[in-house]
Parts: sequence; C-alpha cells; structure tokens
Amino acid sequence: MDDLGRLRWQCRRGMLELDLLLRRFVDTGYEALPSDEREAFGRLLDYPDDTLLELLMGRMTPTEGVITRVIQKIRAAQH
Repeated sequence: MDDLGRLRWQCRRGMLELDLLLRRFVDTGYEALPSDEREAFGRLLDYPDDTLLELLMGRMTPTEGVITRVIQKIRAAQH
C-alpha cells in the first residue's frame, strides 16, 4: 500500500461525515500541502472523532496555527 493509500485508510473513521470530509481532502488537496501541513494533517488524524468533527465544524478552535491552516484547507476542499 502506498503512502496515499495508507492515508486514505487512516481517514476511515467511525462517523460518515468525517470519512467524507477527510477522504475528499486527501483526494483533492493533500498532495499540494507543504511538509509542515502534511505533518499537521497526520496529527489531526490522531484526534478522537468527536474532537476532530468539532474542529472541522468550527465549534472548537485549534491551538496551533498550522492545524488551523489545515482545517481551513479541508473545509475549502468541500466546495
């Protein structure tokens, strides 16, 4: 399995909403990220589903600027 395949597998979550948001982003925007944002995306995938959904829906604010940038890009990939 290649790196993107592994990443797609990690994007499989317990919530359909997260699956859709994350997989679309991996398919359309991940490869354009600079290395610091790719690393931050990997850290996002370590978050519990409920925390990750709250961050992506804007109901929680991340403490790291790089995480904020990645979340903005994930949201933008949905349009």
